[in-house]
Amino acid sequence: MSGQLGGLASLAGISLGGGGSNQTAMAKAVLQSRAFLAGFIDRHNLSIPLMATEAWDMENGKWVINREVYNPEASEWLTDEEGESLKPTDWDMVKIFKGGYLSLTNDEETGMVTLNIKSQSPPVAKEWAEKLVHDINEHMREQDVKEAEARIAYLEGKLQETNIAGMQKVFYQLIESETRTVMLANAQDEYIFKTVDPAVVPQEKSEPKRALIAIVATMLGGMLGVFTVFVIAFIRSGKAPATEEKK
Repeated sequence: MSGQLGGLASLAGISLGGGGSNQTAMAKAVLQSRAFLAGFIDRHNLSIPLMATEAWDMENGKWVINREVYNPEASEWLTDEEGESLKPTDWDMVKIFKGGYLSLTNDEETGMVTLNIKSQSPPVAKEWAEKLVHDINEHMREQDVKEAEARIAYLEGKLQETNIAGMQKVFYQLIESETRTVMLANAQDEYIFKTVDPAVVPQEKSEPKRALIAIVATMLGGMLGVFTVFVIAFIRSGKAPATEEKK
């Protein structure tokens, strides 16, 4: 496979007032989770590019479909010799995506996170990187807003149940804090991760490294040749006829 270096997006975890580092760690874990990636693949219809393509047509800018797996005219997955559908499961697609397309690295010194998508298609690599960053921010935002609103509803209920001024003051402060969380979450386009270096369409292939392959192949070929010469010489020496000296 002639893979293309995918879109790179350098991200910075930002704090929204308390627990910022924990939010960043949680977002990284969610980004690599099976549930999130399965939803991402389904949401953006990535099953065919992931599981039913052979190559990327650079001239026409489209995928070359593997017709032994998927029928594009009928828009259906084919079956194998035993009659079982070749349609991939969420488990299969997430495994392929995590193993062959997605990589996430973290710089311990700076706290910067680098998201890398590798694909045979340069434009697709950039597009998927951008969508992943957008989707994880939206996912974490929706989750935090939902939790904050649930806490606000609970606190308002408790507020109605007490007539103690001191407790009411505490409840009002807690409601204010949760309301601030909702406001900050909805006010920022990039919630957990702030993009520092946006994804771009790569100009160079990431693999295979042809120079390295040529060097290794030459070395292995030379070693194999020398080994073959020794083996042939050894075999011939063993079959050489014995000679007797006559006087």
